[in-house]
Amino acid sequence: CSSPSHRLFEKHGHWIRVCGICRHRFCEVTPQPEHVAQVYADSYFKDGGAGYPDYLGESDLLIAHGARYGRLLRRYMQPETVLDVGAAAGFILKGLQTAGWTGMGLEPNAAMAAYARDQMDMNVQAGALEDFESQQQFTLVSMIQVIAHFFDVHKALAHAARVTRPGGYWLIESWNKDSWMARMFGVNWHEYSPPSVLRWFAPADLTHLVSRYGFKPVAQGRPGKWLNGAHVKSLVGYKLSGTWMQNPADVMFRLMPDNLPIPYPAFDLFWGLYQKQP
Repeated sequence: CSSPSHRLFEKHGHWIRVCGICRHRFCEVTPQPEHVAQVYADSYFKDGGAGYPDYLGESDLLIAHGARYGRLLRRYMQPETVLDVGAAAGFILKGLQTAGWTGMGLEPNAAMAAYARDQMDMNVQAGALEDFESQQQFTLVSMIQVIAHFFDVHKALAHAARVTRPGGYWLIESWNKDSWMARMFGVNWHEYSPPSVLRWFAPADLTHLVSRYGFKPVAQGRPGKWLNGAHVKSLVGYKLSGTWMQNPADVMFRLMPDNLPIPYPAFDLFWGLYQKQP
């Protein structure tokens, strides 16, 4: 909201700041357009760590995630046209499509966008929302796990607002900085990982942000989310690296099959649905 902010703590060599009015937390950096290409480079989708050890290997789980959102959205609207931001290989868009939605995806990683087109037969364009221009307007703009990474969140949301028809919706999934899990772990919460993650929201401050673009909240909740065993082992191993818990975790993970579907507790995730006002 551009109000005065102050430093809270330092993480990975970067200061985390908090707004004195809306309580939004953000990284003290001056992000550049190159940030998106760095965060979503090919390594993000296949090298593990903070990303995926094998993004394509989770296709079924991600398609099912999109289908769950498709069923959820039927409570509030009929499926029409969707712009899926951060579409990657088109899996969530494919899930939305099974629920009756049509439209396109937008993905900054060119290789993932090409996979979506060539292997999934999905209309996914390479590019960032901050640079997206279109004469088409969509009933829904979905932003699943991307808003924390926008290098210019105001420019991105301004573009999203322009391509959302009057009365249309935004579906946003993000991490909840006010969840009990985030509060319990404090500075060691797993989502405090700048500079790849640039900002941290709670439902209230996200509502405050989207109101600047003419959107009001309709509903919110916790998503059902699943990961496979390989992703869990990679992610937890990365977070525990160098701690006393690393060796016990390694022993436990030897028994976990890579393709085993595992539910994420979702205590620190939320989704919000927001409608564009006339």
